[in-house]
Amino acid sequence: QVHLVESGGGLVQPGGSLRLSCAASGDILNIGVMGWHRQAPGKQRELVSVSTSGGTIRYGDSVKGRFTISRNNAENTVYLQMNSLKPEDTAVYYCNAVIQTLGRNYENYWGQGTQVIVSS
Repeated sequence: QVHLVESGGGLVQPGGSLRLSCAASGDILNIGVMGWHRQAPGKQRELVSVSTSGGTIRYGDSVKGRFTISRNNAENTVYLQMNSLKPEDTAVYYCNAVIQTLGRNYENYWGQGTQVIVSS
């Protein structure tokens, strides 16, 4: 069984910064893609940023230049540094990872989500 545990969300003023963390635990053999998606009220879940095990990184257009993803493969952890936050960044942020566990192929896992509110 795999668990993804996120932390670091909260309330921040426009222009501020937050750092999200997500740690994967369980019977993990390998982790492929790790990253973040978000879902605002009344909207579809959208890509924020993902990072492959080989180091390839992708960002959603709305966060390019403001958000930075990083990984600690030794600790099965992914981070999202969010700078210059805007009210439209308000959403629930979900950690996502494609993980190979003992006796199974790679599967897609989601965290429980962490709320980010950008408001003055």
